[in-house]
Amino acid sequence: MADDDARFGEVARAAARAFDLVPTGPDDPAPGRGIAQRLETDPDTVERDLIKLVLTIVELLRQLMERTALHRVDEGDLREDQEERIGMTLMILRDRMAELCERYDLTMEDLNLDLGPLGSLLPRDPG
Repeated sequence: MADDDARFGEVARAAARAFDLVPTGPDDPAPGRGIAQRLETDPDTVERDLIKLVLTIVELLRQLMERTALHRVDEGDLREDQEERIGMTLMILRDRMAELCERYDLTMEDLNLDLGPLGSLLPRDPG
């Protein structure tokens, strides 16, 4: 566990240094104004922000896999045992996502990034 903490600290410091190198232009909107907000980094929250980004990507993939599985079930492409295995795997993945969100004090809505005029990244999950 100490090794993981050291690695997370190393990643956090590297990310903070990298973001410090990104210049801001005079036309950049001030934080909190406009449709899209500038990424704000804080060395104290970079680990949580990185986890948020990773969980967002995993949730996007989970939803895509779920929709693909439902499509394959509707098309009759899967045997009954395959349907059951996929269903169980997706349920376990959803539970693990909920556990990780709870561990890092995130909600599923926190993972749904606002893409400005494009809308939100994740489709609304009905359940």
